[in-house]
Amino acid sequence: MAHKNPLRKDKTCLNCNYVVEQRFCPNCGQENTDTRKTFYHLFVHFFEDLTHYENAFWKTIRNLILKPAALTKEYLSGKRLSYLAPVRLYIFISFVTFFMFNILANKEEQLIKNETKTGILKDTVKLPEEVWLEEIAKDKRAPKAVVDSLKQFIRQKKEKDILEDDFMNFGYHSLAEMDSVRQKDPDAINALEYWINKKSFEVKKRYPASMLPEKFKQSVIQNIPKALFLYMPIFALVLWLFHNKKRWYYFDHGIFTLHYFSFLLLINLIVLLVDSILSGISSHFLVEGISGFFALIAYLWMFYYFFPAHHRFYGESRLISFLKSMALLFINMILISFLLVFLFVYSFVNIH
Repeated sequence: MAHKNPLRKDKTCLNCNYVVEQRFCPNCGQENTDTRKTFYHLFVHFFEDLTHYENAFWKTIRNLILKPAALTKEYLSGKRLSYLAPVRLYIFISFVTFFMFNILANKEEQLIKNETKTGILKDTVKLPEEVWLEEIAKDKRAPKAVVDSLKQFIRQKKEKDILEDDFMNFGYHSLAEMDSVRQKDPDAINALEYWINKKSFEVKKRYPASMLPEKFKQSVIQNIPKALFLYMPIFALVLWLFHNKKRWYYFDHGIFTLHYFSFLLLINLIVLLVDSILSGISSHFLVEGISGFFALIAYLWMFYYFFPAHHRFYGESRLISFLKSMALLFINMILISFLLVFLFVYSFVNIH
């Protein structure tokens, strides 16, 4: 049971000055308790307000994962106090999900920094040719032409390896090289290609090559909430276009969308937590196999989930619902592809 704060002796509501006979004001609904509370009470109150404290939170999560569209039908039928509100549910799950993503991303970044300091990474290891050059250079009788030729070979090989291994390799070594190419042929590099390469060089100046993939991944993760938030109204609009306008309002599709996107985020969160826990226990191939199998089952359920959810919520025949679901998934995959391209470009531009 939730912890109840003691009632005020004064029976006048602090919010609307109405006489409060019991715990809650009959006029505005505010609880007639002391406003000055300890940090503990503030924390408990926040948690209670977020999850309705008792079993509403776990009931909501259980139904969200195991009963496609059940929450949406219950909410629209008027049974709203037994579950978390759709907006609150989405905000809570998205906050926890991306909080965990950021924690794990920071750990990965720290690991890369430690590896860089201890010289474990590939770019700190000498090439065999460099070892040969050192041995040859010790011999004063070695011809200068041979030493110079080997130095040139090593330099060319390193440049080639950098271009092949570079995370953001667009075919140029420097901004000066691009400017030189454009001076000879203004049409050789278009404005967009030039801008992308220029941005790439700016990022490379700030971070070592070994850290760029991780920084890019972090930037993408940080921008996913924005992308999802922007896409939800589009997803609901596509649903609205496919269904009876008189029977279903855009609001109904919006609630369905909030629950569906909350489910997608929650599955990703669970997979992330399970993988983190198992990888923390052991790196044995059997443990990794269990983690991979769990992720496979979770993602298969995530893909399948939309079909029963659509059928149960909209109440159409299985065949019509299946055909509409396939069309909806196809259309949304195309739209999401455009959104992902925009997200990657935006993330690349905002690496900091």
